[in-house]
Amino acid sequence: MIKSFRHKGLRQFFETGSVAGIQPHHAGKLQAQLTVLNIAVEPKDMSAPQWRLHPLVGNDPSGNSVQGHWAVNVNANWRLTFAFDAFDVVLVNYQDYH
Repeated sequence: MIKSFRHKGLRQFFETGSVAGIQPHHAGKLQAQLTVLNIAVEPKDMSAPQWRLHPLVGNDPSGNSVQGHWAVNVNANWRLTFAFDAFDVVLVNYQDYH
């Protein structure tokens, strides 16, 4: 179950369906990904081939370690990133990786 979001617009989309804080053309794929992520209990639950599940390595742009975080492809450079805390999903983010 998703317990926390980093991206405010993504949280709003998940809770209300509002696309105001996301790329509107990503809404369909994000809806599918968030639906699966909300019932996921481990990273491999997000391993649909077209989503390209992969672990993150190194640090984010702020210098914080991303060890233990995972990403799936949304579109082009856009990724949905997240971590697991036991069986819960935390720190769900929507990011444009260049």
